[in-house]
Amino acid sequence: MTNAMAGGMNIISGMMAARDQKYAQGKANAAQNAISDIVNSPKYAAGPVNPYVGHSNLAGLAADLSNNMSNPMMNLSVATNAAEMQAEEADIALANTLDTLRATGASAGGATALAQAALKSKKGITANIEAQEVANEKLRAQGEANLQARTTAEQMRLQGVAIGEGQRMQEAEAAGLAYQSQMQENRWNSQLTHLRNEASNWQQAAGGAKADKQAAIINGLGNVMSMFSDRKLKKNIKLISKSPSGLKIYAFEYINKMFGKGIFQGVMSDEIPQEAIIKHISGYDMVDYSKIDVKFKRI
Repeated sequence: MTNAMAGGMNIISGMMAARDQKYAQGKANAAQNAISDIVNSPKYAAGPVNPYVGHSNLAGLAADLSNNMSNPMMNLSVATNAAEMQAEEADIALANTLDTLRATGASAGGATALAQAALKSKKGITANIEAQEVANEKLRAQGEANLQARTTAEQMRLQGVAIGEGQRMQEAEAAGLAYQSQMQENRWNSQLTHLRNEASNWQQAAGGAKADKQAAIINGLGNVMSMFSDRKLKKNIKLISKSPSGLKIYAFEYINKMFGKGIFQGVMSDEIPQEAIIKHISGYDMVDYSKIDVKFKRI
């Protein structure tokens, strides 16, 4: 393998390594940018969500039920109507008996006894009516008290259901927000871990490609790098002499210092025989100085 071919392979390797370095560095930068996007996002910067921030006080659902309560025994009445009816009936019965006795000519003693018997009978009836009225009034009062107790108990039950359901919904909402916040944090942590690993791997790949590029440059300097003689790669070109065969010899510098630093002596590829020219894959001309009577060197 000629020096030119060996150097050309080194140049190709260096160019491929440079391409790989650029690609890997771009991937590493993209991963770092993605990390910055997550870390700088408003939701990430805000930190964990407080699941209880929207909760309200349910004490307002508890109502004062004392207005629904009353003492039904306070309005019990005395059965005076029965007593009045008893007195009226006794008077009527006595008067009627006396009239009868007068009409029949009976003695006054018989009339009195009859009137007393009638009065006693009426008293028993009246007492029975009064006892029934009192009992009925007590039963009505007890029924009203029971109804009020059941009504109050049902209202309290419904309030307890409302408060308990409100608490359950608030706790469920808080648990949901906490779960959502934890899941989001887990996703962020997973993404950040993945991106950090990816950035590190690509950064290592970029570093390896850079090392390969530098190695290729170092290995090629002795073979070909000094032999790139395309005019487009040079600057400060000055004619300094001619070779025995008449080839023009120039002093020049490389525009890209990868090909060498300092001032060099050599030819221009567009002025030498074609058999000494090597077309590089990059499109630039290289010169095989072993085929011409000009020595390439640093001056």
